[in-house]
Amino acid sequence: MKKLVSALIVICMGSAPIGWGQSATRQSPQAARPSPGKSQEGEIPASAQDAQAARDVFVKAYRIGPGDLLEIKVFELDQLSQVVRVSEDGSITLPLLGRVEVEGLTQDGTAAKIAGLLAEKYVKNPQVTVFIKEYKSKQVAVIGAVDKPGSYELVGRKNLLQMISAAGGFTDQAGDEIYILREGPDGGTATIPIDLRDLVVNGNQKLNIAIEPNDVINVPVDREIKVFVFGRVTQPGALKFKVSERVTLLKAIAQAGGWAEGAKQSAVIITRKDKSGKETQIRVNVKDIISGRRKDIPLQEGDVVFVPESFW
Repeated sequence: MKKLVSALIVICMGSAPIGWGQSATRQSPQAARPSPGKSQEGEIPASAQDAQAARDVFVKAYRIGPGDLLEIKVFELDQLSQVVRVSEDGSITLPLLGRVEVEGLTQDGTAAKIAGLLAEKYVKNPQVTVFIKEYKSKQVAVIGAVDKPGSYELVGRKNLLQMISAAGGFTDQAGDEIYILREGPDGGTATIPIDLRDLVVNGNQKLNIAIEPNDVINVPVDREIKVFVFGRVTQPGALKFKVSERVTLLKAIAQAGGWAEGAKQSAVIITRKDKSGKETQIRVNVKDIISGRRKDIPLQEGDVVFVPESFW
């Protein structure tokens, strides 16, 4: 996957990016804009907690630039606390300190620089905090399974694959989906799911959407899970799958070598534990799945599949 993506990034550089008004997924853009605190089937959970966590990553990595509005507070020294806008030359002006260059620094880096300057002449161990009230610099955060996660300046119009390329491309741990967190005009955060396989393998350029300032591009790590298949299969034992593979009962049985002689396909048992450790058993007639009378069953991490033997 990583090699395929790297090759296609070069191809996609010249592709015309599409805006928010065009389809970013198989559904319409409006359908891809869940309300804050909700998620849709097949998407990464778009809860307020998930969105805030991604936004915190963005704020921590964000590099201050001209036009940003900063709120600076010095503990127990209100006269030194200020709300200032970064000038075009990348500096701010503060009482006692005068001109201070802050362009290119993070929020924490700016606080540390101001604290250091105050400590040199005026205040012993100053406690300084910096809060970015308005973002005017065009920055995008790329987090997760990329070679160089961080905050990147958005110069001109860039599409998704161009920003991934700027972050060094995908690592081997990247899954089959990307999620773009985008702040809407109402202050809520929308989650835009991107099917990476469809974009890369099928070349669906509708998914190579235009990136907007302050977007957070999240490339989730595709972790490995284990399921176990025992009983009348050719190769019983533990099986490893990536989460993105969406392992099902039939897929697990096939991976275990298929049915062994005497397998009772109508009485397969799936044993599953919940978070509290309580076990439940799901009895499945696999013949119904094969014939299409029943949907295949998704398996979860730690599931144990047992294929019994038929005695007649």
